[in-house]
This record gives sequence, structure tokens and C-alpha cells, in this order.
Amino acid sequence: MIDTGAKPPILVIGLGNVLMQDEGIGVRAVEALQCRYRIGDGVEILDGGTTGTELLEPMRGVDHLIVADAVNTGAPYGTLVRLVDEQVPAFFQTKLSNHQLGLSDLLALLTLTGDAPGHVTIIGLVPHSLENRLGLSPEAERAVVPMAEMVADELRALGVELTAREEPLKGYWEGQAERECAKCA
Repeated sequence: MIDTGAKPPILVIGLGNVLMQDEGIGVRAVEALQCRYRIGDGVEILDGGTTGTELLEPMRGVDHLIVADAVNTGAPYGTLVRLVDEQVPAFFQTKLSNHQLGLSDLLALLTLTGDAPGHVTIIGLVPHSLENRLGLSPEAERAVVPMAEMVADELRALGVELTAREEPLKGYWEGQAERECAKCA
């Protein structure tokens, strides 16, 4: 296949610091998505971790941006949240995510240059624990697959073909968290 440099119209980014327990939920949800499904063409998936300006170029001009992250909306811990398009600027008026400043700055810059994503969707989870520890709290661990399914539903709504894997793969961060928990036991 020849690389034309064409950018896929859909970008999915998992944000979060996996070393701060539930703060890593976005990374883990996107990892779970990739472990559970083969994802059709037209989608780029990134582990954005705690990066900032490095995401500017991948986000530039995509049709649809889907971001998975921990969000602090004031809802009960473990609540899954979906924010779309016009809800996203309101979401950024108060600090709700450790990545908010970077992400909101990137979206603002892309808007100023005329390169903003056509549509933005945030899939988030209100975190339970933000301790300096690898692995999610039990509450967040139970939410990884439902959060990944919310991202999958977004992709399906955009016409992306998702094929369930016969045996889900084990994600890197999931495995690291399991090893860390085994040491503590």
C-alpha cells in the first residue's frame, strides 16, 4: 500500500497518566477498545498519555475527534460522561481534567488556524482515586470495558466497521497493572 500522507478522518485519543491510578482510564479504555476489536479503515488510534503539543498535528483537520479521559464533573465517582461538540467548550470553562488545559489550548489553536476537528466527542469517567499508583481503582477497573464500548458506539455511529476479536487481547497497561497488584498482594 502506498502512503499518500492522507490523514484518517477519525482520530481516537486516550489521555491519562497511568501512574496516577484512575487518571489513566482514558489510556486503558482505548487500549481495551483495540484489544476487543479489529477496527476498520479511516480511524487512527493514539495513546496520548500526558502529551500536549505533540497531539496538535494528529488533531489538525480531522473530521471527528474522540477523546477518552478522566473527567471531574462533580457527578458521582464512576459516572461515565459523554460530551459532544458545543458541550465541549462549556466542559472546559472549569477544570475537569488534568489534560484540560493542553487539550483546550490545542482545540483553541486549531480553531484559530481553521484546522479544528469537525466534531469533538469526549468520553470520560469521573475518577475515584488519583493516588500515585499503577493500576485503576476497582471502581474504575469495572468501567474500562463500558467506557471502551462507549467509544466503540461512537465509531459505529460514524459508520466504522468493528469486528469483535474471538479472544480479546491483553493490553500492555492492563498487564502492567496486574503485575503491580500481584507485588502488593
